Amino acid sequence: MCIMAMAWQAHPRWQLLLIGNRDELHARPAAPLARWNEPDHLIAGRDLQSGGTWLGVSEQGRCAIVTNRRGHGLPDPAKASRGALVTDLLSGQGPYAAADRVPMEDFNPFNLILIDHDKAHFLTNRPHPLHGALTHGLYGLSNGELDDPWPKTLALKAALLDWLMAQADDPAALMDALRRETLPDAGIAPETPSDAPEEAAVSPIFIHNPVYGTRCSTIVAVDREGRGVIMEQRFDANGAPSGESRFAFAWPSSAE
Repeated sequence: MCIMAMAWQAHPRWQLLLIGNRDELHARPAAPLARWNEPDHLIAGRDLQSGGTWLGVSEQGRCAIVTNRRGHGLPDPAKASRGALVTDLLSGQGPYAAADRVPMEDFNPFNLILIDHDKAHFLTNRPHPLHGALTHGLYGLSNGELDDPWPKTLALKAALLDWLMAQADDPAALMDALRRETLPDAGIAPETPSDAPEEAAVSPIFIHNPVYGTRCSTIVAVDREGRGVIMEQRFDANGAPSGESRFAFAWPSSAE
């Protein structure tokens, strides 16, 4: 994922609202959002090149999303897959399943947000390893620091806030915000160029490019009773919709 906004425990109805776009080479193979066979409590897309996922939910009460960190050059193929880190944290299985014991040096530069029951965590390994707790609030994340005031990050946070301040009824309406290709006159441009040469220095929320662009938009919404939905809209190299998926799920209540 390359851009996301999240409201965590910041609304009387919704305990989690997370919206984001995955920007990637269109040639990189990926499977659409689906319920996995193993583990069967995980719902996510799947990267068919390196394995793992970029964003998903577990019916055990977890949600995780990863973005790359820009300005550090091309990834080292000898490093472990960042998608495997997300998968292990979601599944609760594997060598990277414990957020407080992740060996950060195993991975290429990343940012990661993990929701684990009633706790939210932020992990990154650049410019130095960090694992911290997130308090209730509204967050934005792209390929820099958490809440870096990049124009597209500010625009997506504002769109999520506007929706929360209005009726906050149908999360699918937030897909419109993820399709925006214009930017407001606000924010600070990234200090370092993107490691993807096809990406503009200051890119919009939705990247329309036949080589490297927005591959899918995803929304995760979980209410205070633990009733959740995850939905994905996919796009081809021309930026046209190419498919969509939607799954309902449930998280354990805090009383369980």
